[in-house]
Amino acid sequence: MKNSSGIAAIIFKTVLWTLSAVTLLTLILVGIRYISNRQNAAKLAELENVIQSMRSAMNVDSIRQYNIQRIIAIINQYNLQMPTHQKYDIAEEIYDMSIKYSNLNVDLICATITHETAGTWNPEVISPAGAIGLMQLMPTTGMFVAAYEQLSWTSPEEVLSNPIYNIRLGARYLSSLIAAYDVDGGLAAYNGGERRAALWLGSGKSSGILSRETQEYVPAIRRLYEELQAFRL
Repeated sequence: MKNSSGIAAIIFKTVLWTLSAVTLLTLILVGIRYISNRQNAAKLAELENVIQSMRSAMNVDSIRQYNIQRIIAIINQYNLQMPTHQKYDIAEEIYDMSIKYSNLNVDLICATITHETAGTWNPEVISPAGAIGLMQLMPTTGMFVAAYEQLSWTSPEEVLSNPIYNIRLGARYLSSLIAAYDVDGGLAAYNGGERRAALWLGSGKSSGILSRETQEYVPAIRRLYEELQAFRL
């Protein structure tokens, strides 16, 4: 009987130990699987973030390239002789300025250039008054804005006839005027000076305050702007 009881006890302990070992092994496997799933989930989430970032970057680049090609098409309407590489550089700078300044966009910059150059898009055009380049900046204005842009000022002709510098300086100047006087007032100030624009706005845009040129300038830019907004590739 004692031997039977001892054997039974041994069998019971063995079974209990086996069950404990199986249970422990099961828990370990479940734990490993849980950790593995967590790791996989983390890796999957990381991969999804990378894919989403790539998609966003591709979308941004697609928008950028579309706008650049659109600007080049606008330039081609006015200046087919301009070298291809220069068209691309100009288009790229215009798009960059439209991103840099929230109160500007591609169409407004292009409308301004089109009107200022009398539809030539000639980077070296000089007006009878002495305004130079695509955005027709006066040398004193260009030198003033160049200091803020930290551009080396060598000479008005060298700096302002450079289309990239001209657009960079012109866009900054136009943006600051629009920020101060809104779009119509900013355009009036760009063409006729801030003092006249401020008086014009203060009078409720009464006639007789702006010069005849500026009175025609603002609606002319507006018309070009609306036309370019409708332009599609």
